Amino acid sequence: MRKNLIFLLPLAVAFSVPAPAREAEAPLWSGLADVHLDIIPRTQEERARVAAVTAPPTDFSSAWAFEQNPAGAQTVRARNTADAFSQSAANLTFQQEMEFKLGNGMFERVWVSAPASTLASDGLGPLYNARSCQRCHLKDGRGHPPEGPDDSAVSMFLRVSVPAPKVDADAIESYIAGTHPVAPEPTYGTQLQDFSLPGHAPEYRLRIDYDDIEIALSGGDVVTLRDPTYSAADLGFGPLHEEAMLSPRVAPQMIGMGLLEAIPAQDILAWADPDDANGDGISGRAQVVWSDVHDQPMLGRFGLKAGNPTVLEQSASAFAGDIGISNPIHPAGSGECTDAQTDCTAALHGGDAEQGGFEIDRVGLDLVTFYSQTLAVPARRDVDDSQVLQGREVFFETGCADCHRPNYVTHRLEGDNPASFQLIWPFTDMLLHDMGPGLADNRPEGRASGQEWRTAPLWGIGMTETVSGHTYFLHDGRARSLLEAILWHGGEAQAARDRVVNMPPANRDALIRYLESL
Repeated sequence: MRKNLIFLLPLAVAFSVPAPAREAEAPLWSGLADVHLDIIPRTQEERARVAAVTAPPTDFSSAWAFEQNPAGAQTVRARNTADAFSQSAANLTFQQEMEFKLGNGMFERVWVSAPASTLASDGLGPLYNARSCQRCHLKDGRGHPPEGPDDSAVSMFLRVSVPAPKVDADAIESYIAGTHPVAPEPTYGTQLQDFSLPGHAPEYRLRIDYDDIEIALSGGDVVTLRDPTYSAADLGFGPLHEEAMLSPRVAPQMIGMGLLEAIPAQDILAWADPDDANGDGISGRAQVVWSDVHDQPMLGRFGLKAGNPTVLEQSASAFAGDIGISNPIHPAGSGECTDAQTDCTAALHGGDAEQGGFEIDRVGLDLVTFYSQTLAVPARRDVDDSQVLQGREVFFETGCADCHRPNYVTHRLEGDNPASFQLIWPFTDMLLHDMGPGLADNRPEGRASGQEWRTAPLWGIGMTETVSGHTYFLHDGRARSLLEAILWHGGEAQAARDRVVNMPPANRDALIRYLESL
């Protein structure tokens, strides 16, 4: 039987330090209701228990209660194989296990061009980045940049846009104040596809050129960072717009998404401090996006700049943009093709009358969504190891936890929703942060500027090599290790990054060891 771990907690949890000052000072946004969830409001008693169990700890001498189970009752045993991220949540019902397996089949489905004898699988392209979800999110893990000019870029692509015409301020609703208006590139749309069906030219070939940057660390070590420059080579439809902005994106890991979706918006928004009212140099901001499903503004949660509010809308966007598959949310049979790409828009698509004219209907989309929501997070390893415990203290003292917020309790939800009322440890505040010019893509998205990114969750990060066969991190995979990823941090994270550079080597080693245990 599924258990909600929060009920197992004593009322007087031994954490007494108040939450950071900015949590109390930051004004809450109004109108960003979690309409995607069937919520049972918390009682006052539950609110007190949640506040106690998520308060910052003071004792670093031993493991904290329940931190070995980062996904609460959804946590599974950590496997030492590439399938470690492909397990179903531990608290699914028998019926939900069946839905998970069906969704897995849809996630792994290899799509083919229309017309085909396999009506349920045709509709690929005509332009696309991959033929299946699994091709980008291999083993449900992290993608990577191409290893060289002859390697495929199948788990990486470039987003593209141009500055939008100036918008009358009166036409912008108050919830989206601060938006940086952009528009699709007139010929190529919002992302570049490097694969195409026979008879159609692919849009481009991804080119990456790296320069080396040396960083001297305390203790005498030197780390060489690779600084990438991205370009779109072999363009199939003429030159890009002169003001085109390119943003590289590597496919992120898939675990724990349903739990991130179930975090109360209020708990995320309470962490925001857009004006840095407490003067700590950290100004996390909420991404606000329009939901096509719910027809209202919602808190952005998913995507590297939090451009989608729900797993459903993130999945639908990926089907349309990455594979060229029409669906009820993005109904164009030609996927991401623009009006300028006439051969693409005129191509035969695989819309099936039995599926409402779409290439994947709402039933199939819901199955993929459920699969994505219920991929389990592996249990922590070595939580009592002395170096891990030392690294955890360094993580907090350095300021990493100011953005990589350790834990939350999810909403209590109606029915058998497996994300209901779980104590989770994702290590993210789900907010946008200015990461400085070094990591800037200089392409705004919604309220996110060209230097802002959503704080990436850290759970499972230590198993990247086991699952994905590499240790490439950040939004574009430029970092070849966790240390390199830290050294790329700038902007609001500059002070924390500098502390890592200047700390004793033993503390730095312990910090990396702690991250590897997550």
